[in-house]
Amino acid sequence: MIARTPRFRLSAMGTLLAFDTSTDAMGIAVVARGRLAAHDRAGGAQASATLIPELMALLAGQGLALADVDAIAFGSGPGAFTGLRTACSVAQGLAFGAGKPVLALDSLMLVAEDARQQLDAEAPATGPLEVWVAMDARMNQIYVGRYRWDGTRWATLLAPALTDPEPLQALWRDEPPALVAGSALSAFALDTGTARRFPTAVSRARALGELARQAFDAGLAEDAAHALPLYVRDKVALTTAEREAAKADAALPGGSGR
Repeated sequence: MIARTPRFRLSAMGTLLAFDTSTDAMGIAVVARGRLAAHDRAGGAQASATLIPELMALLAGQGLALADVDAIAFGSGPGAFTGLRTACSVAQGLAFGAGKPVLALDSLMLVAEDARQQLDAEAPATGPLEVWVAMDARMNQIYVGRYRWDGTRWATLLAPALTDPEPLQALWRDEPPALVAGSALSAFALDTGTARRFPTAVSRARALGELARQAFDAGLAEDAAHALPLYVRDKVALTTAEREAAKADAALPGGSGR
């Protein structure tokens, strides 16, 4: 179902096509004429085959063609390697073909924006907001970032990074968070103290459209040649020995199972 959310402060100037495939959920959005149309779909292995048809269908549903778009926004990461490569290659291909610029969006900031929208649905925010994002990065690690909402747009306080759970917990013991969002809240037994917790996104696509608008209004569009995935993990796979050790650990009583 397409979710239209005209209450967000969307610019009537820019027509934007946006998509993110950094997780198992695929989000696509069109910002046009001050309105947002968004789709949330299954991603993962399906994304490479379904992304472009879904994008073209969403544009057509708004009475638009790719030529009408002012910029193409994509979730640059961090996230699943295959998903990031898919988003980046599709963004470049469409942008080069149509002669459009791109907007590279922080995929963790999407989670912060979704949490803000969930809070806003409860009661409109009246002041600044800080959100920690903790996403399950697999291999017993976490993608983490910290963001501040000033009432108009987001600023990055801690750029996306990869961490083990223990250092993150130590950091939060010294500086307790007020709000934490992301899949790591469910995947790990993270102690967030009294922080508000948002382990599940309501609509990554809707958050994506809002971030695309902010980035476009801030003049962050760039040449498609500069579009690159944001990788924060150098090591993409365990060695055979490490995989066997992990299996043995999982089989032991009290093993991690991860």
